[in-house]
Amino acid sequence: MKTNTTKRLASATLAMALTASVVTAQTTAATEMAIDETVVVGNTLYADQVSALKTPTPIIDVPQSLSITTADEISVRGFNSIGDIVDYTPGVNVSQGEGHRDAVVFRGVRSTADFFVDGVRDDVQYYRPLYNVDQVEILRGPNALLFGRGGAGGVLNRVTKKGVIGEDFNGYQLSIDTFGATEAQIDSNVAINEDTAFRINAYYNTFENHRDFSDGEGYGVNPTIKFQLSDKTTLDVSYEYIDYDRSIDRGIPTANGKPVDALNDIVFGDSDLNKSELEAHTLRAMFQHEFSDTLKAVFTASYSNYDKLYQNFYAASYDEATPDQVTLDGYLDTTKRENLVFSGNLVSEFQTGDLEHTMLFGAEFSNSSSKNDRYNPDFDNTAATEDQKDFQISQRNNPGIGFNAGGLNAKLFTDLNDDTETDITVYSIYVQDEIEFSEALTLVLGARFDSFDIDLTDNKTTSKSGSQKDEEFTPRAGIIYKPQENISIYASYSETFVPSSGEQFASLGGKGFDPSEYTNLEAGVKWDFTSGYSVTAAIFQGNQDVVEEVDKVWVRIEREVTGFEAQFNGQLTDQWSLTAGYSYITGEIEDHSKPGLVGNDPREIPEQMLSIWNHYQVTEKLGLGLGATYQDSSYINDSNSAELPSFFRVDAAAYYQVSENLRLQVNIENLLDKEYYPSSHSTHQATVGAPLNATFSLSGSF
Repeated sequence: MKTNTTKRLASATLAMALTASVVTAQTTAATEMAIDETVVVGNTLYADQVSALKTPTPIIDVPQSLSITTADEISVRGFNSIGDIVDYTPGVNVSQGEGHRDAVVFRGVRSTADFFVDGVRDDVQYYRPLYNVDQVEILRGPNALLFGRGGAGGVLNRVTKKGVIGEDFNGYQLSIDTFGATEAQIDSNVAINEDTAFRINAYYNTFENHRDFSDGEGYGVNPTIKFQLSDKTTLDVSYEYIDYDRSIDRGIPTANGKPVDALNDIVFGDSDLNKSELEAHTLRAMFQHEFSDTLKAVFTASYSNYDKLYQNFYAASYDEATPDQVTLDGYLDTTKRENLVFSGNLVSEFQTGDLEHTMLFGAEFSNSSSKNDRYNPDFDNTAATEDQKDFQISQRNNPGIGFNAGGLNAKLFTDLNDDTETDITVYSIYVQDEIEFSEALTLVLGARFDSFDIDLTDNKTTSKSGSQKDEEFTPRAGIIYKPQENISIYASYSETFVPSSGEQFASLGGKGFDPSEYTNLEAGVKWDFTSGYSVTAAIFQGNQDVVEEVDKVWVRIEREVTGFEAQFNGQLTDQWSLTAGYSYITGEIEDHSKPGLVGNDPREIPEQMLSIWNHYQVTEKLGLGLGATYQDSSYINDSNSAELPSFFRVDAAAYYQVSENLRLQVNIENLLDKEYYPSSHSTHQATVGAPLNATFSLSGSF
C-alpha cells in the first residue's frame, strides 16, 4: 500500500518524536487507590477483582503491550462505547460489526468474541455499555495461557465496579448530545454493616445519530454485593440485566475503490426492519481467600443468558455505471445462548534457593449452548430463487419502487438459510511461573491445555450435523530485564488457537481441519520516569495460519503481520497532562487458495495510527481538553480492490467544577467537521463518520 521510502520516513519520524519525548519527560507521582485489594489502578492490572492477568503484576513487569482506560478517563473524555476507547488505543482499530455488535481489529485480526468481563469470557455479539466499568484493559498479542481459545490478536477485558466496604456514596451523570441522544447513569454504594456493602449501577439511554432512521433505547442495571467474610476472605456476587432495541446501519457502497461520497446521506435499509434487539442476564460470583501472605486462591462462577435478534437490509453491490441503482441483500438472524463458566486460580509466592517464584495454577470449565437461525430475503415471495434485488436510489421513499417504504417488508424473510443448535464443553488447565533470578532479571514460563468439544445439530440439513474435538497445548514465555527499577526491557513468545468452527460456532465450519493457529513474537521497553512519567514501545511479529471459507470451500490461509507500537503518559506541568499512542503495522498474505491474493495486504490494517489527548487545568475549576486521532488508509477486503481513505479527527472538551458535588462538561467530536469513513465490514458497507457534534453532561454526587 505504501512505498518502502514512505515506510523508512515514517520510522525515522517516529524515532525522532520518541527521542524528543524522552528528552523532555517530566512527571508527577502515580495515583494510588485506597482500597486494600487494589495495588494501583491504571498501573497494575489487579484492582479489587480478578483482572486479565490473574496475578498482581505491575504494567512495567508485563512482557506484553497493553493499555488501561479507567472509569475517570471514560467519564472525562466522554467515551460512551468500546469503539470510543479503541479510537485512542494504538495497535487496534474498529470494524463495523455489521452495525449490530462490537468488533475490534487487534493487530490485524478482526474479532467479535475476544471480550471478557472480570476475566470471564463474554463472547456474544452485542454492543457493550460502559456504565458499570471500573477500567477497560486492552492486551495485544495472542495469549491462550490466560484466556484459552481466541484472543488471536489480543483481548479486551472490562473490570466492573464492586461494592466498597465501609463507605456510602451516590454518583450520577446526565447527558444529551446535538443529535438528540440522551443518557442517565447512577452509581450508589451503601455500607450495610462493617462487613457488607451493596452497590448498584444503572443506566438508561436513547439512541440517535447523524444517519437517517437512527432510533432506539436501552437500559441496564447491575446490583452487586460484597461480603467481607473474614480478614482473609471476600465474596462478590452480582447480577446484570441489559435490554436494548436499536437501529442497524450498514453504511454506504464503494465505487472505483472508494466510498461513494454522493451517497453519504443515504441509509440502505428500512427504518422499521433494520434493528437489533438484545436481552441479557448475567450472574457472577467471585470468592477470594488468602491462606497466607504468599498464597491466595480465587474462584469465579458465571452464568449468562442472551436472547438476541437482528434483521437488516444493506447494499450488497453497486456499479458506478448505473449510479441510481443499488443491489440490496439482507437477513434476519436470532441467537439464544447460555454460558456457564467455572474457574479457579491459585497464586503462590515462594523461594527455591536464590530464586523467587510467583506461581499461577489454574483450571477452567465452560459449557455453552446456542440456538441460531437465519432467514434470507425472498424478494419474489415464492421459492428461494432470488435473495438480492436492485432498487432505484432516487425512488427510495416511493412505495413499491424504492426502498425504506413499501419496497421492503418483514414478509421477505422467508428463506431459511440455517437453523442450528450447538453445545460446547471446554476443560482447561494451566500453569505459569514468574521466576525472579534477581532484582534485574525475571523469566516467565507457562503452558495451557484445552480440550474443546463441540456437538452441532443442523435442523435444516441433517447431513451437516456432527461433532468435533480439538485438544491444544499452548505455551507462553517471556523474559524481563530491569537495569533500573523503573525501566524494563522484555521479549516474549505466545500462542493461541481458534477452533475450525470459528468464533461463534453457528456451524462446524472446516470440519476435520486443525484449529487456526496464531503466534506472536514481541520485544519492547517500558520506562517509568521519575514521578511517574512513562513511555512504552514494542515491536512484534504475528503469524496466522487460519481456517476460512473461500467460495464455499474451507481452506487454510497464511498471513504475517509485523509492527511497532508506542505509548506516552505524563504530566508536563502542574496544569498540563498528555497521553499519546502510535502504531505502525504492515501485513502480507503469504498463502491463499486464490493465488492472485498472495502478496496482498490483509484487510483492515491501517499502516499508521496516531492518537493524542491533552488536558489543561486553566483554573482550579476550569479544565480544557484537546485531542486528535489519525488513521491511515486501509483495505476493506483481501483482494485490495476497495479501501477506506485515511482520516484525521480532532476532538475537544471543557469541564467546569461548579462545586465539590457538581461538574458541567461538554465533549466535542470532529471539531473540524471533517468527512471520513472510520470502519467497514465488506466492500459495499463503509461506515459514514459523524460530523461535528457535541455532548453536554452534568455529573456529580449526593
